[in-house]
Amino acid sequence: MTHNRPARQLDRRQFVQAAGTASLVAGAGLVNFASAAPTRTSAAETIVNELHSTLSDEQKKTICFGFDDQKRSRVNANWHITKPEIDDFFTKAQVDLVHRVVKAVTSEDGYDRLKKQTLDDAGGIGAYSVGLFGSQEGRGLQFVLTGRHLTLRADGNAVKNMAFGGPIVYGHGEDEVKENLYFYQTQKANEVFEALDAGQRKKALLQKAPGEAQVALKGSKSKFPGIAAADLSQDQKELFESVIKVILSPYRQEDVDEVAQVLKKTGGLDKLHLAFYQQGDLEGDNVWDIWRVEGPGMVCHFRGAPHVHAYINIGIKS
Repeated sequence: MTHNRPARQLDRRQFVQAAGTASLVAGAGLVNFASAAPTRTSAAETIVNELHSTLSDEQKKTICFGFDDQKRSRVNANWHITKPEIDDFFTKAQVDLVHRVVKAVTSEDGYDRLKKQTLDDAGGIGAYSVGLFGSQEGRGLQFVLTGRHLTLRADGNAVKNMAFGGPIVYGHGEDEVKENLYFYQTQKANEVFEALDAGQRKKALLQKAPGEAQVALKGSKSKFPGIAAADLSQDQKELFESVIKVILSPYRQEDVDEVAQVLKKTGGLDKLHLAFYQQGDLEGDNVWDIWRVEGPGMVCHFRGAPHVHAYINIGIKS
């Protein structure tokens, strides 16, 4: 099977960022991290605390909530967690703190990509909204940034065994597939498909995708769509591993390390499945624009048609 769509090569910085997660997976299993997760004193969380300390009482009434408020766990590709937009609600100094939080929870390439995505989709980060959940005195604060094609968190490990502190969302409204900021992830996933034999492709390629926001964790007793990493050869597993690295490359290393811990505890790479969907093949070229990585402790649903909506949920089902 030949893909006709022109390749879009990763630039050098993208490659460096992807390679930065090279220790995440070793062969069919995960390396052993003694301790890995953001803390309440990590860079982003320290800035979140500073932001919280500058809020007026009126501001707190608008954007601060109890940790168990249902808004904290909502999953949506286009929503505002609080009504006011950043540039209209915060002081200039507070806006700077918000930008510093976003920069601290992303890799260098991830931050640049997110800035362009938010600029293209809504005019910039200033058109997005912030919610703060919890308290500095209790289990800590969780910072949540939302808007068009984005849910991003700084959690400080307030939610144990839950990477990123809960589900996150990213995307880009560019409909020209090769110009979408996240098309490189589809290219990487399709490298796995190209490496499969006919029997493996039959397992991996399905007709209709589940709903894009269906990313609840199912645990170890469930069945998952697509082909299992355990059924792949070593070189195919390494390609699958590279997909996970690319998915995680936009984020800070502390969150990536926590992902590694979660996946290790839930069975490692062999327990993950990769599925591709015939639905939404944008150019009829058999480059599968909708694909999904799923296992007991991970769901990544990438909907590349007509433009990118992607969801990540990684944790241990309670």
